[in-house]
Amino acid sequence: MSLPSLQKRRSFSEGSKDLYAYITLALFSSFVGTYLDLIFVGKGMYHFPGRLFPEIFTINIVFTLFILPLFTVLFLFVAKRLQPFARLMMMLIISVVIFFIEQFTEQLGWFIHHTEWNHAYSFFGYMLFLIIVWKIFLFSSYFR
Repeated sequence: MSLPSLQKRRSFSEGSKDLYAYITLALFSSFVGTYLDLIFVGKGMYHFPGRLFPEIFTINIVFTLFILPLFTVLFLFVAKRLQPFARLMMMLIISVVIFFIEQFTEQLGWFIHHTEWNHAYSFFGYMLFLIIVWKIFLFSSYFR
């Protein structure tokens, strides 16, 4: 005879608090990505030759408003389920992959960097971004 699971089931309000944290951090990532792109594009460090509404936006709004927030939510969803060392390894791997994706998108003509740009900036920038997003997510758990 099997006994029903004694695991505590999450209430609806607990799930909605998680959802709130994911949405908040998706918006945060969009905000940070947008403003960093505006700063770096404004300084001439890089530019986006192919972008939506080029007469209005100097940045790639598809990336900052859709791809980066979705990536952030996916990252948090997976990172929440990993042990600390595995989470750190995931952050390192993501940063390395972005390092190469950025160079590939340059070859496609979607992204052009200034000649003085070092792609290591992106590696360290994304690593820092992931750490900050994760720390904010952990901090938000104190209020959930």
